[in-house]
Amino acid sequence: MENRFEMFLEILGKFHDCGLLDELVLIGSWCMPFYKKLLSGSGYSPTIRTRDVDFAIPQPAKIKSRADVGAILKDEGFVTDFRQEDGFVRYLHPELIVEFLVPEKGRGTDRPVEIPSIGVNAQALRYLNFLLENTVIAEYEGVRMRVPHPAAYGLHKIIISSRRKEDEKADKDRREALEILNAVMLCGESFVIKKLFSEMPAPWQKKIQKTLEPLDAGDLVSFLS
Repeated sequence: MENRFEMFLEILGKFHDCGLLDELVLIGSWCMPFYKKLLSGSGYSPTIRTRDVDFAIPQPAKIKSRADVGAILKDEGFVTDFRQEDGFVRYLHPELIVEFLVPEKGRGTDRPVEIPSIGVNAQALRYLNFLLENTVIAEYEGVRMRVPHPAAYGLHKIIISSRRKEDEKADKDRREALEILNAVMLCGESFVIKKLFSEMPAPWQKKIQKTLEPLDAGDLVSFLS
């Protein structure tokens, strides 16, 4: 696990050197180390088990830096995995898997979205704009990175959990969401959760409330009612 964190920081360092950290938003479970400092008053202490490191790119992409991401990762020992069934590319290493994502628009697409300036293609996902529109700058081990606000991360996790086909992954998403939302509340930022929730479309709100109802999340359920 220590090697995994070292590799993660090495990638961020390489991306920083070519200006990419100003262009990307780190999403997914690897946000958690950054949240630990943001939520230091809550006792939040996450455990990361996944290899997946996901970077989101706002659309339309306005990346000013030019970089060959594939070459950068290849120098770190990653291999390029081209999925023939859908054309998506990800970068594999024994410690980590790096992928790039963009918000899904309209009816969506099952084809990759090309980002020529950095030489990657990205997968379009629903609900991603919610994360990209609600970000903060956080720090971990001296690296400053744009990440979704912890409240946005938690609410997004609840929505995603309702779409999971695998019960184990859905349960993991819900546990992570409740842990981080409770930490946000303990830090005195309940108002951020309430604000973001109130700005969501009504179907999203209903999906979150329905997902929370059977869980041991009484305070949060009543707070969002």
